[in-house]
Amino acid sequence: MSTKYFHLTVKEVIEETADTKTFTFWHPIHQAISYKAGQFLTLIPVIDGQKVRRSYSMSSSPNKDASIAVTVKRVPNGLVSNYLCDTLKVGDAIEVMEPMGHFVIEPNPTKSRTVVLFGGGSGVTPLMSIAKSVLPVETATKVYLVYGSRNEESIIFKQQLAALEAQYSGRFKVVHVLSQPSAAWTGDKTRINQALAERFLTQELGNDITKAEYYLCGPAGMMEQVTTSLTLAKVPTTQIHQEHFTSTHGGTAIVEEEEDDSLKEQTVTIQYEGNDYTVVVKPHETILDAALRDDIDLPYSCQAGMCTACLGKCTSGKVVMDEEDGLTDNEIKQGYILTCVAHPKTAGVVIEID
Repeated sequence: MSTKYFHLTVKEVIEETADTKTFTFWHPIHQAISYKAGQFLTLIPVIDGQKVRRSYSMSSSPNKDASIAVTVKRVPNGLVSNYLCDTLKVGDAIEVMEPMGHFVIEPNPTKSRTVVLFGGGSGVTPLMSIAKSVLPVETATKVYLVYGSRNEESIIFKQQLAALEAQYSGRFKVVHVLSQPSAAWTGDKTRINQALAERFLTQELGNDITKAEYYLCGPAGMMEQVTTSLTLAKVPTTQIHQEHFTSTHGGTAIVEEEEDDSLKEQTVTIQYEGNDYTVVVKPHETILDAALRDDIDLPYSCQAGMCTACLGKCTSGKVVMDEEDGLTDNEIKQGYILTCVAHPKTAGVVIEID
């Protein structure tokens, strides 16, 4: 199946904080876009005559909200986030790639479980979708959200979270953690770190720590510290889910490969939509870089090895990837690769892309 693209019209623009806006979209005429709680949408605006792509987690719930919504926080000097927040208005149309991502939860009315969400900053976006999706469907499930922000004014979804807490009293609890709060703040005055996570888990979950399911989204440092606390508590890794907004690798793998001369210029064959394309991949390039340079419009999104939009299968030759977190061990064994972080290791590489 090839990747689907849609043109969506902006239905509403909601100012969440001074630097964050939620954009809701009408579904395409005669068609509803299906997605799972926790997935992201790739927006493709045209800026200065060039199409650019950025992925934003959906803050809407597929089983509760009538419209798809993404929540965008301005990034300092960020091309797309500032363009969207400054320019996109009700009635505008924008091209998007179909929803994707593995950071998902599928609500099941027969389940009774504990779901713990750890979020920092705009990382609350997919967690909001998860909470709104699980609570009305799994009526015996408890959901906790530990949410780190800078101060009271920067809490995204502040009123919505309070309303959900009231609506699902006893089943939904939000713990706000502020790093630079006002003097009047009586809650936690710190960042989400290992010590805070351990204290929260002990106080709220007690002996049920290893039974709960955990979803983490936010700064890499926050997720590392929370993961450490969960690992020390002997939580199985299968119950810990993480969403990385950006790649955490520093690119050193490419430099090392070039220094020991193991990456050379190679010719790669890409099989896509019934055609065979031949591209020359230089040592510093990824397979996706080379394809885009040759105007081959392959699917891609995050360009950080996280979202799997650029998934392909290596059927011949060998490739090396800078980042493997976006794939499962089983997918890697089957030969699946992500073209945005993949380099040909040998001659004769053939990549199939559905």
